[in-house]
Parts: sequence; structure tokens; C-alpha cells
Amino acid sequence: MTLPRTAPGSALPRSAPRRRGKRASAGELLAAAVGAVPGGAARPGQQEMATAIEECVAAREHLLVQAGTGTGKSLAYLTPALTVDGPVVVSTATLALQSQLVDHDLPRLADAVEPLLGRRPTFAVLKGRHHYLCLARLDNSTDEEPTDTLFDAVEPRPGGGGGGGGGRWLGEAGRIGKQVQRLRDWAMETETGDRDELDPGVDDQAWRLVSMPARECVGASRCPFGAECFAEASRARAREADVVVTNHSLLAVDMLAGRHIVPPHKLLIVDEAHELADRVSSAAQAELVPELIDRSARRARPLLRPEVAERLTEAGDALAVGLGEVPGGRLTAGLPGPLREACTLLDSATRAALDAIGDVKSDDPDPVRKQQAKAVLDELSATAQRLLEEADHDVAWVEKPDNGSRRALVVAPLSVAGTLATHLYDERTVVATSATLALGGRFDTVARALGLDAPPPAPPSPAAAALAAATARGDAPGGVAPVAAAPGSRAGTGTVPATEGPGWRSLDVGSPFDYARQGILYVAAHLPRPSVSGLPEAAGEELLALVGALGGRTLGLFSSRRAAQQAAELLRARTDLPVLLQGEESLPLLVRRFREERSSCLFGVMSLWQGVDVPGDSCQLVVIDRLPFPRPDEPLAAARAAAVDAGGGSGFAAVSVPIAAVRLAQGVGRLIRANGDRGVVAVLDSRLETARGYGPFLRRSLPPFWYTTRPEVARGALERLGKS
Repeated sequence: MTLPRTAPGSALPRSAPRRRGKRASAGELLAAAVGAVPGGAARPGQQEMATAIEECVAAREHLLVQAGTGTGKSLAYLTPALTVDGPVVVSTATLALQSQLVDHDLPRLADAVEPLLGRRPTFAVLKGRHHYLCLARLDNSTDEEPTDTLFDAVEPRPGGGGGGGGGRWLGEAGRIGKQVQRLRDWAMETETGDRDELDPGVDDQAWRLVSMPARECVGASRCPFGAECFAEASRARAREADVVVTNHSLLAVDMLAGRHIVPPHKLLIVDEAHELADRVSSAAQAELVPELIDRSARRARPLLRPEVAERLTEAGDALAVGLGEVPGGRLTAGLPGPLREACTLLDSATRAALDAIGDVKSDDPDPVRKQQAKAVLDELSATAQRLLEEADHDVAWVEKPDNGSRRALVVAPLSVAGTLATHLYDERTVVATSATLALGGRFDTVARALGLDAPPPAPPSPAAAALAAATARGDAPGGVAPVAAAPGSRAGTGTVPATEGPGWRSLDVGSPFDYARQGILYVAAHLPRPSVSGLPEAAGEELLALVGALGGRTLGLFSSRRAAQQAAELLRARTDLPVLLQGEESLPLLVRRFREERSSCLFGVMSLWQGVDVPGDSCQLVVIDRLPFPRPDEPLAAARAAAVDAGGGSGFAAVSVPIAAVRLAQGVGRLIRANGDRGVVAVLDSRLETARGYGPFLRRSLPPFWYTTRPEVARGALERLGKS
């Protein structure tokens, strides 16, 4: 196959001095941007956030900003970003926000501020190398691919592992082959090689055949297609842009790899910052899977003597046996004997294979395949050694899905706060923002998780104590919420007090929404404390009463798939309402139906807690079945809690409660998405009211809805909404 040597738009741009335009303040740029939005109006929180960022950049201070839904935080951080010399990097956790920035916010902002700056600001997207088509892989991809690609045959494994056994059936292999051919055709016309621009898309198996993970890349200088490399072109465009949009996963890899992937910059904006620590932890995680060892042995076999390749196969078999014998879960007493033996065999086999392969040289007949083989062996060797070390700062566990499809030995860091403290803040200003940064009414918990020195919690001021007491009595300032006009309810508190530490400060800019007038937070305090898995009978009856009072329009967020399924079956049996259940159709289709069918209900699990945005009257009731504490068998959370307990603290309070606070705030935030929205959040877990230790902390982590524990208040409000 002959590939285009100079695909249009893919050549590396020359490095040129960044154009200097006119100077404008963040406030001026924000005013221009807001003025360009149809019906746009100044928002005090947005202005406050933009000013604070501009001040922190000048003072070289880091900033944590809690910006509630509706603040318009994207423009609030993009406008001061344009006052900074050199590139500014914006990192997001989700593809949805990344697309919103690149496809909507940044083009509109560039149009609006061009007259003020005297030039049009530029922006670029930076993704991981595997997101881009690799011309070298495509050139090497043939119908005679090894079995780890087109024909992924898996022999039955000792010990019963191996992901289902057997090979791909011929029809599936043919389907993937057709997709690869379509990718060859696409390579002749694409300007970026970005997978997200391929429509319709292809299966992950097909994409793996034509993409290159960063660890397997030989580098542009040694690759025959280096001058036309799509990934290198994306990096070159990023170096020339005013604003670079990337994601938390790549940002984490950049930090762990010495910060040579993302262009040098003075300002880093981390949106959806509550997700950053988990993404860094995932980037620092490693695993051993028998199938990966098999594939590495097959890939390296042409470069090795038969006996060396056989040692790799034997190590994979030993791991499969060990995973079959050891129960799933966290390994609290070190590596069990079978797994230790497998790791020892693997360490020895990979070292021997790496010695035999040697260095990748410029005159190698196929440097790309040689580098691929070496990269996987290097990673396997490092992971085996890391597991054998059994360091106190690591956590190891065995993954065994219920369907038995994939078994793995996994290792991850106990904490990434030290990594973030060392690598996140050096030589740049960091602005971390989210709608959920102040947990329990304070920033210190998130600050410590992000590697910042945070002071211990201080006692409340007399004024704050008085306000809290007034709130508890129900006579705090503010009127009665229209949807909940009833005595015995009480309004929530508002702005979070600022916290600061060495080199950083915090700010809560609130939200333009009047939560106390737009919504109710109802806690079913009369229900028994949840004790069994699934949906308890009393909670099911409460759910029926609430949904019936409104007539549908309900988003149900459940702690388990079993609870969501039981709730769906209950409503289908006892109502005529359309009930949509996650897993029965694709999530985008379910959300669209929920938005369009006014009386429908949508029930699901954790991925719905953050990924659903349905403003208007299609979603006027959000039901949460129980507080979203991490499960006891979540290895990292359990290990972190145990470490706190061992140090004399409370692991539950230090680890489990903050995790639940973030998840709960994200779920509750599904209700009010626009100024005209009204509704009820119903929590069917009485502990949010009755747990004196953590109940108030969790409630202070939520938007300040009108609060009640009276079921008749919630049902009455829903009945009025149902008639409106």
C-alpha cells in the first residue's frame, strides 16, 4: 500500500513568533464575549471569577474556584487566559466539555474578541497519541496480521482464565477487515487523523490496528512516516496556539513523564477538577493480564530464540493459574505464593527477552515493530518488579469480573497528592475549577487531595454559627420557596468561606440560580436505614408515591444496577408511565427519549450521576436511592481508609465521606440546569438527616435548596408541578 506522503494539512507547521496584538483586560474581553451571545447578560459570579484569575496570574498564586451550574465558568476562565503571553492549557475530564470548548465556546470567543485584540486568537486540541491514525501502523497492517490483531485467538488457559476462549469467528474478522480498509481510504483524505473526526466510527479492535500507543512509538526522527505524523502535527499546532485544550488523562501522563508532552505554558486551567486526582491515579496504575503477556510473546517471537519466547508464554500461563486460584479483591498480606511466582517468572523472562532484542537502531529493517515489542516487554517488566517490591505506597488487588471475562493483577498508588504537589504546580499558575470543590462547606479536603498545603478546619465564626442556628430553626433570611410553601422546612446556606494556604487561595462564586426558590431537597427521614442490597420495599413505595405525584419526569440515580432494575420493574408493574432503564438501549438514545417524552422516567447507575443534562420540565424530580459511599470492595478507597485508620484517624470520615459528597453533589446537580427549572431532589436514605457525624457535612456540600424531611411537603410540591 502507498500512503500519502503529504496529506493536506498534516505537514508540521513552522515555528513562528506569536503575533502580538492589542492589550485588553479580562473584564473587557469578558464583556465583549458576553455581548456576542444572543440574550447574553453580565453575571456577577462570572465577572468575579475572571478578575480573580487575572489577579492570581499576576501574583503567581494558584486558585481553587467553585463555580456553580449556570455561572458560565468557561468564558470566565477563557477570557483572562487571552491576557497571558504564551500558550494557556485547559484540561477537562470529559469529552463532552472538551467538545463544547472546541466546537462552540472558543470559536465564538475568538470572533467576539478579535476587534479588541487586533488579531484572532488561535486554539488547538491535544490528545493522546493513540487518538491519531498512525501511518506506520497502517503501512504495516495487512491481511496477514498476527493473531493479536485481526484474528485474536485465545487458547483455553490453565486455571480457567483467558477471557472466554476460542478465536474470533470469521464474520467478525471480515467485518474488522472492512473497517481497516475504510481507514486506509480515510487516510488518503483526512487532514488531522483524529479518530473523533471519523464518521461513522470503527470498532476499538480495528482502531488498534492503525494507531500507536505512545510507549510503542519510535519517535518521528526514526520513523519513515515521521514527517507526515498526525500526532506530531497536533503537537506542533498546540505549540503555536493561544489556547490548548487537552484532557486530564493526558495531563496526568505528561506530569508522570516529566512534562514534555504538553507545550510549556504559564497558566493551566483544570476544569472538572474534582476528577483530576482519580485520573492521575489511573495514569499511575499498572496491571498484568495473561492475554497481554501472550500477545507480547507473539509479537516478540520473530526477534527471539525459541527458548526465550517460550519463557514468556510460561510466565503468562503461571499468571493465569495464579489468578484462577486467588480470590478477587485487595491483597492485604502481600502477594500470594502463586502470584509471586508468576511475577518472578515474568520479571526474569522479560529481562531475558529485552536483552536479546537489544536497542532499536536506525538501520534496523523494521524499527517500528521492534519498538512495539520492546515497549510492551518494558512495561510488563516494570509492573512485575513493582508488584514484587510490595511498597507501602502501592495497593495491589485481583480483578475478577462476575462474568469471568477478564482477570487481572493490578497495582496503583495509595495516594497521588505527593505526585500532584511535586509536578502539577511547578513553574506555572494553576486554576482548578468545578461546581463541586467545597466539600462540607470548605475547600481544604479537595485542596489536600490536589497536593496543596491546607490549614486544619477552623471553628465557625459567631456570625456563621448564628446563621447555621437560624437555618436549623427555619427562620434564616430569605423567603419561602414557591414549590415548597409549608412550615417546618428550612432554607440551605449559601456562599462557602474562602480558604487559603501557602501560594494558593480559594473562591466560591456561587450560582445565578436561586436554589431555595427553584427546588426542594427532600430527605425521607422516616424510612428505615438501608441495610440490604437492591431497593428496599419501603423505599420502593416512597418512589412510587413521589413519581405518581408528579406524573413521571423523573431521573432515578441508583447505587446498584440491581436497585435500578427493581425500581424500573416496580413502576412498569404499577403505573402506565414510560420507564427507560440504562443498559436496555444506548445512553444517548435513552437521554434523548427522556428529554422528548414528557411523562417518562429514566433510571440508571453511576454514569448518569454526571452525564445527563436535561433542562426544562422533562426532569423535575431527581431520586437518589442511597448515599453513594464507595463500596467496601473498592480496593483503592478501602486501602486509603485503612491507612488513615492505622494512623489513628477515621478512614470513613477522611476517605468515604468526601467521595460520597462529590458523587452526591454531582447527582443532585442534575435537577436545576437553567433559570426557569423547578423541581425536587428526593434522597431515600434517612442517614442524610439522621447521621449526626456526616449528615451535615454532606448537606453542606450540596446546592442550597429548600430543605425538608416532610413527605407531604415534597408530594404537594410535585403535585403542583404536575398540574403546571
